[in-house]
Amino acid sequence: MKKGFADFFNEADADIFAIQETKMQPDQLEDSMRFAGYHMYMNSAERKGYSGTMVYTRQEPMSVRYEIEGDDTKEGRVITLEYPDFYFVCAYVPNSKEGLARLPYRMEWEELLKAHLKKLDAVKPVIYTGDLNVAHEEIDIRNPETNHKNAGFSDEEREKMTLLLAAGFRDTFRTLYPEEVKYSWWSYRFKARERNTGWRIDYFLVSERIMDKVRDAAIHTEVLGSDHCPVSLDISL
Repeated sequence: MKKGFADFFNEADADIFAIQETKMQPDQLEDSMRFAGYHMYMNSAERKGYSGTMVYTRQEPMSVRYEIEGDDTKEGRVITLEYPDFYFVCAYVPNSKEGLARLPYRMEWEELLKAHLKKLDAVKPVIYTGDLNVAHEEIDIRNPETNHKNAGFSDEEREKMTLLLAAGFRDTFRTLYPEEVKYSWWSYRFKARERNTGWRIDYFLVSERIMDKVRDAAIHTEVLGSDHCPVSLDISL
């Protein structure tokens, strides 16, 4: 909020905003974080100062659910909004951590998430977005050759993304721009953003059957204020 978020929020004028890694509890919500004309939903982690997701939406959803079936870690990672013609899912996918220490949990979580999305997709189309913490293909990371055993680019994590897409979903940006090199996250270390040593780990995935409704998918590298930049989806449903 101190680095221009409200300005970007008002300028973007989106119907839905999804935010990941809020690291905040409901009692930390300030008036400046509320925006006229938007409903707001928060999913905070049980552990303070950790994880967390938030969604602002103009249209009040038919239903809202938090987390995914089978995961009881209470880390505030998922919000699912139901609308008449689609589901909107905001997720902050677990980081596998240094040395892939949390990879086993990540693998289990990914299976639960895929089951959740497939269950929704059987009812109506899905828009799935968030910090998915994986650079899926070599084009999505500046230095693929040195990162194959690192969190976010391990073969196991990339395979989970491949399997999710095979289950009936499309990576909107890569579908529209198959050869474009663009990143959404840069380390705060080693002047990574200045050197554009980045990773594309923030996505909009949609059910395959509504890919033809997508007008554009963009990565807003010009927007500062975080180690991530915003990504956006323009879709007509």
